[in-house]
Amino acid sequence: MTSKSENTAAAQNAPLRVLQATLHLFSQKGYFSTSVHDIARESGVSIGSIYHHFRDKEGVASALFESLLERMTRELENIANRYDSTHDKCRAVIELLFEMTEDEPEVMEYMLYSKHREFLSGQLPVCSSQPFRMMREMVEQGMAKSEIRKMDVITASSCLYGGAIRMITSRLDGLVELPLQSYLTDIWECSWKGVAV
Repeated sequence: MTSKSENTAAAQNAPLRVLQATLHLFSQKGYFSTSVHDIARESGVSIGSIYHHFRDKEGVASALFESLLERMTRELENIANRYDSTHDKCRAVIELLFEMTEDEPEVMEYMLYSKHREFLSGQLPVCSSQPFRMMREMVEQGMAKSEIRKMDVITASSCLYGGAIRMITSRLDGLVELPLQSYLTDIWECSWKGVAV
């Protein structure tokens, strides 16, 4: 027999279990092939509780997307506060993205592969989200400090991060066999040389 405190803890953990299950299901089956019944089965949370916490499947998807964006925003804020130079900040961003790809591939698959606007009404594309804006701001600051050549910010950001993101998708697609950290030095040197003063 479960105690009242165990029931309370289970109820408090229900939203997190739903989000974890949803991430797994969406990355394996996609949004449209995943039902609320699938989420309930995978998470061990009742359908009624899912509707109570999230309203519907789109509500679950939206909460998952927002929670991942918030997490990435916090990580990037930590990087921005930890390092002084643009060089070190941007390298740390790529290192973070590589680590997340290795440790949590489903997170990266959901963030990079899902066409969120197809199922999240009013959602901006992921490249317009706060974390990506912060990455571009680092590049802008680098230009202001004369660490990065003056050019269009989108162009500079694409040069700086594009190769790393392509390596991430290649790793997720199984084209790259070794852990991404094995390529960090080479990717970073090529990326930085493309924009550095």
